[in-house]
Amino acid sequence: MQFMPSWMRNYRRSWLSGDLVAGVIVTVMLIPQSLAYALLAGLPPEVGLYASILPIVAYALLGSSMTLAVGPVAVASLMTASALQPLAAAGSAEYVGLAMLLSLLSGGMLLLFGLLRLGFLAHFLSHPVISGFISGSAILIAVGQLKHLMGVKAGGGNVLDTLLQLAHAVPHTNGVTLGIGAGSVLFLLLARKFLAPWLVRAGVDAKLAELASKLAPMLAVLVSTALVAALRWDKSAGVSIVGAVPQGLPTLAFPPVAASAIGQLWLPALLISLVGFVESVSVAQSLALKRQQRIQPNRELLGLGAANVASALSGGFPVTGGFARSVVNFSAGANTPLAGVVSAMLMAVVIAALTGLFHYLPHAVLAATIIVAVVSLIDVQTLREAWRYDKADAWSLLATAGGVIAWGVEVGILMGVGLSLGTLVWRSSHPHIAVVGRVPGTEHFRNIARHPVATEPELIAVRVDESLYFANSEALQDTIESLVAAQPCTRHVLLVCSAINQIDATALGVLTDLESSLARRGIALLLSEVKGPVLDRLQKTSLGQNLQGRVFLSTHQAFESVRQNTSAPVTGGEKQVAPSL
Repeated sequence: MQFMPSWMRNYRRSWLSGDLVAGVIVTVMLIPQSLAYALLAGLPPEVGLYASILPIVAYALLGSSMTLAVGPVAVASLMTASALQPLAAAGSAEYVGLAMLLSLLSGGMLLLFGLLRLGFLAHFLSHPVISGFISGSAILIAVGQLKHLMGVKAGGGNVLDTLLQLAHAVPHTNGVTLGIGAGSVLFLLLARKFLAPWLVRAGVDAKLAELASKLAPMLAVLVSTALVAALRWDKSAGVSIVGAVPQGLPTLAFPPVAASAIGQLWLPALLISLVGFVESVSVAQSLALKRQQRIQPNRELLGLGAANVASALSGGFPVTGGFARSVVNFSAGANTPLAGVVSAMLMAVVIAALTGLFHYLPHAVLAATIIVAVVSLIDVQTLREAWRYDKADAWSLLATAGGVIAWGVEVGILMGVGLSLGTLVWRSSHPHIAVVGRVPGTEHFRNIARHPVATEPELIAVRVDESLYFANSEALQDTIESLVAAQPCTRHVLLVCSAINQIDATALGVLTDLESSLARRGIALLLSEVKGPVLDRLQKTSLGQNLQGRVFLSTHQAFESVRQNTSAPVTGGEKQVAPSL
């Protein structure tokens, strides 16, 4: 029985009611979202339903989150469309096959990352980059759905082109379609903001009222479908509808694989994997903390990988954890992934017997559902906070969002990652270097530019707040040489190493040259507060041998030694203590 997940082995009967209720509620929410996100991805509507069955079960067996709701999401759907539209006609059999292959590649990558225990990859995409990517994608998605609200044909490779085409198409707007779409948007926005408070004032439990507001899209679907069916607006007014949705469970099949297709899809698959993983982990962690639970990033990689492979084999497209559905799942009382399994079973029933209900569903309502869902993803707050705190992060966010809006999802996220890495390298290559002195009456040492401190006339104490490597070692040498030139009476230069975690070969060479250069001028290089691993490596070098007697356990000891005009060698006891620093 060890192959069973821990939640299944340790399942409690008291959890069942919460899981059943959450499963039903999430299913009601998932139906319109699955149809809408399939539309966004350029796929037939049934594909969204297919992607909402086996992937959920696969994640339940391998994932670590108790409440994460896996399935089609807006950003992954947009990335799918962006990757596939240059390769095949949207909605065609070839397009569907490529979507399955994209999901298979993404799932395979995630499984491989999980087996290699690369869960730390979640940290390589900074929060501003992810925020900018999602915000830019939300704008791109919302603008792209306006054509369905208007009932016109319009495209474009970016937001500006799409808006220009929409402007030209305004005279051809279908009034009935616009009425349905705009009315649905207004209803969904009002329901999101006012329905829950209104229900609470009417005496409904606050938790139940909040859940009811989340299910407003399903009500919009039911009402609009009934109106179109009753008034036959698809015939009389030209309202675009979903049409016949194939009934029956998906058949398991391996997607068509071609070397040329893999070559074109591996990069989009990688980006979908990374973005989906980071988004899922952030959602899962936030929900887990509320119940004092923990998630395992490597297990999440396996769970999401299995979910995408299952989606590919069952005729679906890339999936990941959805924020809105996960919150609803959590709020509805889900205790374990059984809630997801219940949702998958109900979706199977819908596909097997109830797809006829969606025949008259207007595309405008699905577009309205997408627009209202993604508008909330535009993260102005993070931009505002980043701009106040660190403008480099703010520019990373804006660059990512701007790249997505102007050139597409792949270019946008690569711009954001590139700018973030460039900023990281630039910062580490320009380390903060402070001249320090003693705070009077203490053994503490602080920056002379910030605090009233005491210094020694023949001593320059320098603290570098960065590990030393090839990109910044010259900056340290230049700073010390400038300080020595400005203070001709200098006889000792103390390098405070409290923030140095590593010294690479290039930096070692620079320090060796610096020590020799200072020695020729009668100036001694001293070190203090060297961390154990760094000291261990230094002692094996010629520099370490030259510095014997000039490495101090503390900056205070170094100052006292200079004051007494003596050098205290590192004793055996100090060598034993130093590695613990």
